[in-house]
Amino acid sequence: MRLPRKLKEFAKSMKRMLCLVCVLASGLGVNAFAQAASVKPVPATGTTKVAVINFQEAVAQTNEFQRDVADLRKKYDPREQTLQQLNDKIDALKKQLQSSGATLTDAERQAKMTEIDNDSKNLQRGVEDLKNDEQSDGQETFQQVGQKVFNTMSTYAKAHGFGLILDASQQNSPVLWLTPGADITADVVAAYNAASGIPAPVPSAPAPAPKAPGATH
Repeated sequence: MRLPRKLKEFAKSMKRMLCLVCVLASGLGVNAFAQAASVKPVPATGTTKVAVINFQEAVAQTNEFQRDVADLRKKYDPREQTLQQLNDKIDALKKQLQSSGATLTDAERQAKMTEIDNDSKNLQRGVEDLKNDEQSDGQETFQQVGQKVFNTMSTYAKAHGFGLILDASQQNSPVLWLTPGADITADVVAAYNAASGIPAPVPSAPAPAPKAPGATH
């Protein structure tokens, strides 16, 4: 049975990657929301004013999405701590088995091995459930915010006379080159944040630097 090499590393990785999971695993871009809203793409013509947006990036940069992702991290932190405790217990049992294996009876040794095996299965199951739940909640969060970002983008496009918007975030995006003025990602994010009234998340305070050996202050 393969378990995470270090559960602490797994937990940190899940926290770092949750935002990316929300965006990338969903595979949703402008086209998906346009279809959901029954909006048909406008064919490009010689007079069509075209804009480009990195839709996934736009959603991820909104204050609302960043706030909701931070809430998800808080939601799953207790489960990560529980898994860490179980991982520590398994490590301790393995060390006990190695250090005192020669003095244990066959029955005692078998009991410890059975306990380690059961706990390892529970840990593996817990890690998989946590990952699946985080991905599910992350995708749902992206979809909810993404639909509102799409609406803001549509309003912005109409107000500025754009007849076609291309999504640069899709794997098979037709965008090969663009001038900076054609990218409306930042403008849509700014418009969305202003309309939502949700403040930008406060950055976490950096951890204090460790004191040098012998330092008194």
